[in-house]
Amino acid sequence: MSILFIFIGLLLLVVGGEFLVRASVGLSFKLHLSKMVIGLTVVSFATSAPELLVSIQAALDGFSDISLGNVIGSNIANIGLVLGITAVIAPLAIDRDFYKFNWPVMMFLSVVLYFILETGNEISRTEGIALVLLLVVYLFLLINRAKKQRKTAPVDDSIDDGLSKTSNFKIFIWLAIGGVALYFGSELLVTGAIDLASAMGVSERVIAVTMIAIGTSVPELAASVIAALKKEKAISLGNLIGSNIFNIASVLGITAIIQPIAVKSQEVLTNDIWWMLAFAGVLLPLAFLPKKFEIGRVKGVIIVVAYCAFISMAFIAN
Repeated sequence: MSILFIFIGLLLLVVGGEFLVRASVGLSFKLHLSKMVIGLTVVSFATSAPELLVSIQAALDGFSDISLGNVIGSNIANIGLVLGITAVIAPLAIDRDFYKFNWPVMMFLSVVLYFILETGNEISRTEGIALVLLLVVYLFLLINRAKKQRKTAPVDDSIDDGLSKTSNFKIFIWLAIGGVALYFGSELLVTGAIDLASAMGVSERVIAVTMIAIGTSVPELAASVIAALKKEKAISLGNLIGSNIFNIASVLGITAIIQPIAVKSQEVLTNDIWWMLAFAGVLLPLAFLPKKFEIGRVKGVIIVVAYCAFISMAFIAN
């Protein structure tokens, strides 16, 4: 039954996320936002909605390990699984914004998260507000940089111009479907994860950092693999790093404002977050060695193998 709850929960999160993205983009066009701004802000936030709902639901239910594990595991999966597999299929080109702006911001927020958890063993409401404010500053700088580099700005090619003609009624229906699907999906996923952890004799933290994290990364993985197989622009490193930034600053920030997130398993500090920092940190040398500005198949294989090691050790250590 736990597996069924998890499967249905993930399915609802995927469906809800898709409808929410479409509704958000349609609404953004109604507000006359540019396609560039929509791609950098609205889509990024909407695609973080599944992680956000799961984290809030888990925190409110008293399972803050799932809230933390979901975000930390998703950040690891975005690099180890999504980036790694995509690079194996089609080498990824790296632009200069990667090491001049996006990567430093991701590392800064990752280190900030570590010190917040290490010093207080929780993310308080005040710290949650600080994380959200850091996100606002990041978005302000991101949009300004994009406007100055309009020719090379990371516009999301997946944004459908046809959504600009969507009726207000349809946008409302999409928002309703997305909201309901995300709510019940998060409920079922958290319930199923807790039951499965109990049945398998493992902690909620391990389930969150592995199965839930992989589940919430499946949409990005599927889209990336399909694009890579079609020889299209698979996924930019900047977009993946942006997703990790949103996960820390918006998902954990907003969740902590609603319900402070306590560290219940010390393994979060002694193991999980170090893996997250390692996967984030290794991207810089991989970007330059041995071939500059490209993450090719060999580097992709190394990243995927490292991710498999992380998953295996999470269950073995438990």
